[in-house]
Amino acid sequence: MSMTRPSSGDIVAGISVALLALPQGLAYAELAGLPAEYGLYAAALPCLLAALFASSPYLQTGPVAVTALLTFGALQGIAEPQTSEYVELAALLALLVGLIRLGFGILRLGKLANLLTDPLILGFTSGAAILIIFSQLPKALGVETQNGGVIRNGIHALVHPTQWHGLAILFSIGTIFLMFGGRRLHRLFPGVLLSVVIGILISWTSSYSGSVVGELQGGFISFDFNFAWASLPELIIPAFIIAIVGFAEPAAIARTFAAEEETIWDPNKEMVSQGIANLASAITQAFPVGGSFGRSALNRFAGATSTWAGAITGAFVLVALPFTFLLEHLPSSILGATVIGAVIRLIKPKDLLKLIRSNFGDAVVGVGTLVATLATSPRIERGILIGLVFSLINYLVKTRDNSNS
Repeated sequence: MSMTRPSSGDIVAGISVALLALPQGLAYAELAGLPAEYGLYAAALPCLLAALFASSPYLQTGPVAVTALLTFGALQGIAEPQTSEYVELAALLALLVGLIRLGFGILRLGKLANLLTDPLILGFTSGAAILIIFSQLPKALGVETQNGGVIRNGIHALVHPTQWHGLAILFSIGTIFLMFGGRRLHRLFPGVLLSVVIGILISWTSSYSGSVVGELQGGFISFDFNFAWASLPELIIPAFIIAIVGFAEPAAIARTFAAEEETIWDPNKEMVSQGIANLASAITQAFPVGGSFGRSALNRFAGATSTWAGAITGAFVLVALPFTFLLEHLPSSILGATVIGAVIRLIKPKDLLKLIRSNFGDAVVGVGTLVATLATSPRIERGILIGLVFSLINYLVKTRDNSNS
């Protein structure tokens, strides 16, 4: 981080992102299978420390949807979600991801993310986004579901309208409207924050009967250096996949913004930054974290000029932790709608159709990875591995054709 003082833009941007990171942290923790408050831990110290090492002035680190889903896929077969054992496993997974990314960065292997071709990333993110949306439909509709799998639970919620909760649906519709409609008024319109405040007030004053966040531990984070080492063999492969796949998003963010402003970004420095963030997440008993495109875009639009903005975001969340009890009446449907609104843009049917029309081999990689991601749910890291096989075959075919021509 530059030793210059933070600008007024950094302060405004940092606080603006923190106000979005609080509800998103709660939602992504639940998506990862952990109690909601762990999402706040993942949004605090990791964001602050990542800023000290980042090369991009705009990159905001913390809980993100795809990494949360990868975490759930890696852990749900080992321990029961929401339990203390599951929390310990999530912290160990974050530790492994952090060590791997830190090692890649120190060894200057940041460009490993290039192994993930554009068609593979397109297919995987589209498939993951579909799964995430289905996982949030029961919340958004106010439906209680059994553990029948992500797709099955989502379909169950859709086809049983008699179980829908009217006010929960209104909360969801209102949240989506404020998220997307508010941007037409101003790109910095705080749609999520506004829906959270309105939802809490209505829930608190009207004896809302739908699902709410519930009791949050609050208080400052505690540090824990004890990990469930016995489960290490089961987590090595998922950790490598999360370390590489989860780096694709922050790499794309930093690369995109650097290209627009004709500046240079350092993938190795960014890999170190993300490694440090995950180590911080591990010792605060949170879960793997990454760079958020949505929060990074907000950071830039709100006037950030340096990595100070990310540090301010993390510091603000840290200070807010003792006051998290204020979020206990927040309707779960608002969290579900917030996640749906955040990931729906990851589904890109036009890009997939363009791929199908333009290049058969790349289309097989993209569509094949999408199908594999859906089919292997919730172990979606297997979808990535299958996609890598498709990519390898596609590369070999192209190499053969080029040598024959």
